[in-house]
Amino acid sequence: MRGPGGSAGRDLVSEFVMVLCTAPSGGAAGIARALVEERLAACVNISTVRSYFVWEGKLAEEGEELMIIKSEKQMVESLTKRIKELHSYRVPEIIVLSISEGDEAYLRWLDESVG
Repeated sequence: MRGPGGSAGRDLVSEFVMVLCTAPSGGAAGIARALVEERLAACVNISTVRSYFVWEGKLAEEGEELMIIKSEKQMVESLTKRIKELHSYRVPEIIVLSISEGDEAYLRWLDESVG
């Protein structure tokens, strides 16, 4: 990743993503554990959220858990496939955001934790 002189061997920032994915209350922990154990993600944060959306023509309101998944761009296809295998929703939210900036030490750790 970095040479002995500290020169960048590659642009770390452009290689990482955050993936947002909601799950029903109590449903995110199993997905998060699997993604980290299988090294598809370096870290998954889980927060409680309240979601409002239209589903099958009706307004729905649900208590959900939001997973903020940190990973590498090259893992997105495998990560998405695994989420869909584990998820209880027919159409899970999977939104991929590129990381444009970040702490270099954290990005090094992320790089070492995935793959």
